[in-house]
Amino acid sequence: MDLKDHIRGIPDFPKPGILFYDISTLLRHADAWQVAMGRLANAVRAYHPTVLAGVESRGFLLAAPLALKLGCGFVMLRKRGKLPGATIGLDYALEYGTDRIEIQADAVEKGARVVVVDDLLATGGTMAAGIKLLQNVGAEVVMAATLIELSFLGGREKLNVPFEALIQYDN
Repeated sequence: MDLKDHIRGIPDFPKPGILFYDISTLLRHADAWQVAMGRLANAVRAYHPTVLAGVESRGFLLAAPLALKLGCGFVMLRKRGKLPGATIGLDYALEYGTDRIEIQADAVEKGARVVVVDDLLATGGTMAAGIKLLQNVGAEVVMAATLIELSFLGGREKLNVPFEALIQYDN
């Protein structure tokens, strides 16, 4: 099955000049959703994770059911102020400013084998920050995975762990 057939491109969203790859069309197609989750599970399983970390917010849609499928725990990497209790954060640079990603202070045990999961890798800033944050709290980040990679933006070069995407767009 070609998963690209189930992803809709929406021009000029969220701002002019951006082509947004909408995964909602894949999520609502039961067969495509099953195939995507199966392929992601096969890619991630080889790294023997104990925890999957989903990046806010569409990464949650992939990481949570994938963790269930693989028998792993699931934790959330969120924007500033979105998690209850004590948090640990990391400020990072984006092409248009700065942002912050946080995790609950007790979310992962030191030495946990973690795979970071998001829906899409573009320039790599948020994924790289999530990896660094997890490493800062003592996790062993063994891999990162996404459904989609915009390979023409070079985001994978910012990642210091193995990376796999099910779908690549080259322009």
